[in-house]
Amino acid sequence: MTGFRLHLLRHGEPELVGRMLGRTDSPATPKGIAACAERAGGLAVAHRITSDLSRARACAEAIGAAEVDPRWRELDFGAWDGLAAAEIDPQALGRFWDDPDTAPPPGGERWSDLVARVRGALDDLPLEPTLVVTHGGAMRAALHVLCGFDNRAVWAFALPYASLVTLQVWDGSPRSAQVTGLVTA
Repeated sequence: MTGFRLHLLRHGEPELVGRMLGRTDSPATPKGIAACAERAGGLAVAHRITSDLSRARACAEAIGAAEVDPRWRELDFGAWDGLAAAEIDPQALGRFWDDPDTAPPPGGERWSDLVARVRGALDDLPLEPTLVVTHGGAMRAALHVLCGFDNRAVWAFALPYASLVTLQVWDGSPRSAQVTGLVTA
């Protein structure tokens, strides 16, 4: 079975912090971009891929040229997008955190839709060391797909801005992985 290293790097700190940032395209701060460039500095990769949102794209560009793939976008928070948690009905938000598939944000994306998007992106990865600059939700979806973690387990991972998860991915049907490293700020 052929394997490869997959590095998932969460984008740097955005200008809008403490908000539900899905499709809201808040740029990364210069400090956030620098943190990602430093975190990825020693990685030997053959491919770089990034979400199309500017907070990820700017970080990827600081590391080197990257292919843009919108499937690595964050979960779409619908009517909640851009809002702080305090601005959202606490009961609705609690239902979402308990089960993001059956209680998605109004007009937003279901967890299973994000997982399907990320699964397609994972299936299309080359069998060579790859860096993906993405978002916390997409990283959690990748952990779900590759490692089989359930909803509770993926949300237990602390993934602050500029955190890096390294996986050894085995090419099979389906692909699977083992977490080999987790670096956070």
